[in-house]
Amino acid sequence: MTRRIHQPGTPSGSRAGESGQALVLVLGVVAAVLVGVLVLAAFGQALGAKSRHQRGADLAAISAAAAMKDAYPRLFEPPVLRGGLPNPRHLSDSEYRSLAVAAALRAGRANGVAVRPTDIAFPGSPVAPTRVRVQVRGTERVRVEPGRGERARRAVAVEAAATAELSATGAGLGMPDTASGGGYSGPLAYRQGKPMRPDVAQAFDRMAAAADREAGLSLLVVSGFRSDAEQARLFAANPDPRWVARPGQSLHRNATELDLGPNAAYGWLAANAGRFGFLKRYSWEPWHFGYTRSPGSASLGYGRPAEGGGSAIPAFVPVQFRAPLARSAQRWSVGAALLAAQIQAESGFNPNARSPAGAMGIAQFMPATAAAYGLSNPFDPVAAIDAQAHLMRDLLGQFGSVPLALAAYNAGPAAVAQYGAIPPYAETQAYVARILAMLGGVGDIAPPAFEVRLVA
Repeated sequence: MTRRIHQPGTPSGSRAGESGQALVLVLGVVAAVLVGVLVLAAFGQALGAKSRHQRGADLAAISAAAAMKDAYPRLFEPPVLRGGLPNPRHLSDSEYRSLAVAAALRAGRANGVAVRPTDIAFPGSPVAPTRVRVQVRGTERVRVEPGRGERARRAVAVEAAATAELSATGAGLGMPDTASGGGYSGPLAYRQGKPMRPDVAQAFDRMAAAADREAGLSLLVVSGFRSDAEQARLFAANPDPRWVARPGQSLHRNATELDLGPNAAYGWLAANAGRFGFLKRYSWEPWHFGYTRSPGSASLGYGRPAEGGGSAIPAFVPVQFRAPLARSAQRWSVGAALLAAQIQAESGFNPNARSPAGAMGIAQFMPATAAAYGLSNPFDPVAAIDAQAHLMRDLLGQFGSVPLALAAYNAGPAAVAQYGAIPPYAETQAYVARILAMLGGVGDIAPPAFEVRLVA
């Protein structure tokens, strides 16, 4: 008998053949799914490891920036106190960076990631940096095969990095640095994102510190300077003059007024604000306080005339230079007292002064610097004072500190950048010390206020 062999494709064997092929196909699909699950599991574990390292890098960078924020003002403390004693508050640039590095290392250990000092950098300015970058490197053992213990794990390299910075709370965030459209048109300082005159901001700082120290209260700034246009919008939304002043009538237009909170602070403010120059303006507004010690913003050269008793211009300034000083201080947002003390140290207000090094005029400009600032005649005292104010505005912006700006005026910006502090030149150190002594402190412009934020 001859056996019949089924040929593929004949009707009698089609169902069995299809079943066999389907089984093979299903097994293949199952195998692919299992491999995919393992790959996804490994990928998920790797992502989890990356996430843990990224979180550690973020926290280390934020911790470093927070340490920098706290230490930043100490960079600009004078290194030597009166009498020649070292100032324990002063920090060198290297000490400042070391505090940030130590904070990043502590945060890394606390969050289970390895941070090395060599993985911490300070991008940007070589002097008084405001940005810190932390990189984290490590390995994670990721499971690649189920049920085989440690032999089923594979080491995966993980890297993460984060950058945090001290972001200026005012102009550095895109806010205007000069007021306009109201009763005040001078420089603005910011506290908690709200604009006000710089002298008001400094008085608020002292009051807020006292509120925290004495009563455990954290003062909030709800509102500060408002232009007439802003006031018009507020009045249109609530046209009741008992609660919202008409445009042009609100004292907020003068940048002296602050609406403060929280409600729990009203009692303390009513009893203590006067110690710091603030007056509760209206009995029915427990939150509204106005600064009254300097109605004309005398601390920045916007004061009333000298005979009114409110001028920031020192008494040693000759009469003919008082008005030019006030105008230039206002134009360039630099303290008139600072400019006056500087001129006294430079030339004793002699418009015809010359130095052996070739500096000329009341503000002692070298020819190249005079040309850079458009000062064609350094012996013209009015033009020289204006150029001096312009140069000091630029130096203050570059170095963020009155002592460092003065040192740069005397020794040059490159020397200050090289040392990260007042250069070790006897002439420059004596120059800065003399001017600070005339000012009675570290100057009338405070270092900027900062917020810490992640940027990458």
